[in-house]
Amino acid sequence: MPQRLRVLGGTMSPYTRKMVALLRYRHIPYQIIWGDLNQKLAELGIEKPKPVLYPVFLIPDENGQEVASVDSTPIIRVLEGMYEGRSVLPDDPVIKFINYLLEDFGDEWVVKYMFHYRWTNEMDISEARSKLIYSSMVSVPEDMVSQLAKMFSQRQINRLFRVGSNDTTAPLIEASYKRFLALMGKHIETQPFLLGTRPSSADFAIHGQLTQLIAEDSTPRQIAHDISRRTVSWVDIMEDQSGVDLDKTDWNDPENLPGTLIEVLREVGRTYVPTMIANGMAALAGEQNWSCKVDGAVWEQPVNIYQAKTLRWVRDEYGKLNASDRGRVMDILRATDCEMLVEDN
Repeated sequence: MPQRLRVLGGTMSPYTRKMVALLRYRHIPYQIIWGDLNQKLAELGIEKPKPVLYPVFLIPDENGQEVASVDSTPIIRVLEGMYEGRSVLPDDPVIKFINYLLEDFGDEWVVKYMFHYRWTNEMDISEARSKLIYSSMVSVPEDMVSQLAKMFSQRQINRLFRVGSNDTTAPLIEASYKRFLALMGKHIETQPFLLGTRPSSADFAIHGQLTQLIAEDSTPRQIAHDISRRTVSWVDIMEDQSGVDLDKTDWNDPENLPGTLIEVLREVGRTYVPTMIANGMAALAGEQNWSCKVDGAVWEQPVNIYQAKTLRWVRDEYGKLNASDRGRVMDILRATDCEMLVEDN
């Protein structure tokens, strides 16, 4: 057996689910270790990463020593260099950029749906807090569950402001979730994955968030079943795409993108783009809060430093393109109200 990549994860972590599904698809040998991160890292004698977040990948350095790494998007690119074949990054530079954009949309916008629904409704809060404790400490004594669950859930509820979930933005988040479910359902009716007949990193990013919304939390699960059972089934089959035969697959032609993909990108331009730009500008100015218009309503939240970083990453990806490819990308972005994301590059 080849050496297996060790991963510390949590079943209630959308980013863990994103990465485990990706490892399966890429045929990368792995060992998943479930449980409390701090406890598991201490048991393994591995120095903690900063921050300590699910999932943690233990990636060997040049001396063969395992180093704890977090942040799924950079890790995916590291894995591309470590393991050959079954790449999740498109070859065409235009499709590759669109993939990067959609992956960040999944990681940084679709996560708002997940966090909002999980921590604003009492029924969902009650379900999630105990499941989160059991999933990290399955043998925890029953008399400790209530106290631990209350402490953890309160901490998460107190963080709702970080994703912008509040009484004012709740209707915007929920409307976007419902539109996105319908758009995904229409798109995968035309092809099985976002960017063609093989999965990309963007598919796994969106899959990860939807595993929680559709498989774990009651309110968004019922909404998904009501709006798009096709999307519900897509989330199920994305769990293990190890059987995809790449000889029979291809990426979309950037000159002839499906209309359904354009509609998905319009949702990106409608929601993710204005909020990412406003957040990035506020972070650059050293401000604590920001606001912008989304769908004609006011979106207001504190600055998210990490999302300012991912915006720079998206812009860096655009900056790597040659002049011809930038022009082709810009045509797509202008058609979907996404051009402001990179216009100042």
